[in-house]
Amino acid sequence: MQHRIQLVKNLFRNKETTEFVIATIPTYMAVDESARLLQQLHKDNINCKRIVVNQVVGEKTGETYVRMKLKDQQQSLAFLREDPALSQLTKIEAPVIDLEVRGVPALSYFGNLVWSDVYDSMNAGADRKFFLMGGKGGVGKTSCAASLAVKFASDGYPTLIVSTDPAHSVSDSLDQGIGGGKPMPVISPLGDIPLYAMETDPEQARAELRQAMSDENSKKLNEVLDALGMGTVADQLKDLQLGDLLDTPPPGVDEAVAISKVVQLVKNPQYSHFKRIIFDTAPTGHTLRLLTLPEFLDNTIGKLVRLRQKLSLNAVKSFFTGKEEKDPAVEKLDELKGRMAEARDLFRNKNSTEFVIVTIPTMMAVSESSRLAAALKDDNIPVNKIVVNQVLQDNATEKLLATRRADQQRALSHMREDPGLKELQVIQGPLIDLEVRGVPALMYYGSQVWK
Repeated sequence: MQHRIQLVKNLFRNKETTEFVIATIPTYMAVDESARLLQQLHKDNINCKRIVVNQVVGEKTGETYVRMKLKDQQQSLAFLREDPALSQLTKIEAPVIDLEVRGVPALSYFGNLVWSDVYDSMNAGADRKFFLMGGKGGVGKTSCAASLAVKFASDGYPTLIVSTDPAHSVSDSLDQGIGGGKPMPVISPLGDIPLYAMETDPEQARAELRQAMSDENSKKLNEVLDALGMGTVADQLKDLQLGDLLDTPPPGVDEAVAISKVVQLVKNPQYSHFKRIIFDTAPTGHTLRLLTLPEFLDNTIGKLVRLRQKLSLNAVKSFFTGKEEKDPAVEKLDELKGRMAEARDLFRNKNSTEFVIVTIPTMMAVSESSRLAAALKDDNIPVNKIVVNQVLQDNATEKLLATRRADQQRALSHMREDPGLKELQVIQGPLIDLEVRGVPALMYYGSQVWK
């Protein structure tokens, strides 16, 4: 398996055979995220020469598009009403906005459209509430999460929004940097509101994992066993260097550790004033993995650490002294697992926590939302609301497209000015009035984009 994985790793970095194509849409937030992705690709020596800008509103896109789109979205909305996994959820429709939702004023406007009357009754009382926003990539989770945070804060509730998505789009959405791993006040042009934001730091979490698996005890143990003439056991233990195992942890492990740290952080008396805590989660697959990671740690790394504990330096000391001594790595891992289990239990607490699914009115997005809802219910995660974002209103006209056309030009200019992105070949994909699903639609769309 190691050999096959190495072949794939080399293939991805082979400039003669392989290229990475970035796909984006013409908005500031998407362009900025693409710029960060390109920097990481360059850092990892992965070849990238092209960027596809999808959903570009063309000069000729007009009333016909609006009529066809209205008809197309009815199919997915009907499926959403009839699907067994989704039909029981409260539906919240968020309209298509002609300008990108970015910055506190735009989020406040959008939040008043989407969240008014949704959580007003729930806001009664000072109990702390947690909200997790999740769904398919590109459906507007971040805008929904950030707008809900602005709404709660505007209503007077001290609110913290946490980005757990590795792409970290919350800072783009708020139009403010929120790095540093601690809650930072959000500056609002509308006046002071009790809103804070933070990004989890997966790299810091990864470092903590490595520290928890520190191999100092193993090295000392090898020396002791050598001195006792038990070099064969020492040789076997050299293969149990757990720090190496976590140099590149499985996807989602570092995010889960980071989330567990956030849960511990908000328990700190310093942050006890936060009454509404909102998590902007990664796309569906990542989110589902996060919920099972405490079990992963226990079933894999935990067993390895306990094996090492039985053969550890402290076990040798105990043999000679008769006093039981714990392996520090085991203690650190137990603490880490306890934190993650506490976060997992919190996310299953129906009295304090709610998972809100975000989707858009297309069959592909709604179908993925159905699978997500079923998985969440199987995992006992409280979910009773779904936001259907980007719903075209019955009274929509060509004026909406004209405004959006002007807005996308600003984003495309921003892309042409970015030092990395401006070097890529730009391929424009048009806004299509029907969902691109099935081979005929894909052939038509491909003829427009890839020619």
